[in-house]
Amino acid sequence: MASVRPVFYVSDGTGITAETIGHSLLTQFTETRFVTERIPFVDNVERAREVVERIRLAAEQHGVRPVVVNSCVDSDVSSALAESGALMLDVFAPFIEPLERELGEVRQRRMGQAHGMVDFETYHRRINAMNYALTHDDGQSIDYGEADVILVAVSRAGKTPTCVYLALHYGVRAANYPLTDEDLDHDRLPPRLRPWRSKLFGLTIDPARLHQIRQERRPNSRYAQLETCRREVAAAEAMFRAERIPTLSTTHTSIEEIASKVLTTLGIRREMF
Repeated sequence: MASVRPVFYVSDGTGITAETIGHSLLTQFTETRFVTERIPFVDNVERAREVVERIRLAAEQHGVRPVVVNSCVDSDVSSALAESGALMLDVFAPFIEPLERELGEVRQRRMGQAHGMVDFETYHRRINAMNYALTHDDGQSIDYGEADVILVAVSRAGKTPTCVYLALHYGVRAANYPLTDEDLDHDRLPPRLRPWRSKLFGLTIDPARLHQIRQERRPNSRYAQLETCRREVAAAEAMFRAERIPTLSTTHTSIEEIASKVLTTLGIRREMF
């Protein structure tokens, strides 16, 4: 049985940076089971001491030394956290000194810059892209002139979460079009999609996995039958091949990986923040 190790992502901001980096590190270790907790807005020593008590309690409960992934910029807060006795992993420490030397500039200890509303133009672009994704979800609206990308797939293949991720993280206007039975009766693109061929990206999925997903949504329905899933996926893939639409299987692919592949394939260049 794998051992259990408590891990705390502690930040003076949202904690997203600490959690993202910490998660990437922890995935490299497979023999330990990690119990994680994100603690945001630890922006003063008093708050840090409250967190120290939680860390010490976790150490007692699990009988092991906790790990703290820390992205707090205030050295006094970091010193207080270190009193917990946990293994302290400072997100910024390995990079700040080399950057200061290279840039000839001393860093400014500013909190909440990574995920704060610093650039209003970028922030509003993301919000507008999110609104676009929601109004163009599952073919609700087909005015694709402003779309950066249009995801095409059968129902429940991962279109909506990918569109939302592209909008929220990259400000990409992503629409999605669900292939219907009528669309799948032909091996050519539906007429409404043909003008936007350069924006299309196809998603496919293993029929057995699609069956599982649909079964959770509509148990024992014709929609969820394995044979229905096989027929729809085969027809969609045949259409993508005939029309030479770039395609990716979502069966074992994360939303982050799907989004990255879409951006790279279609040549869409956007900074994450």
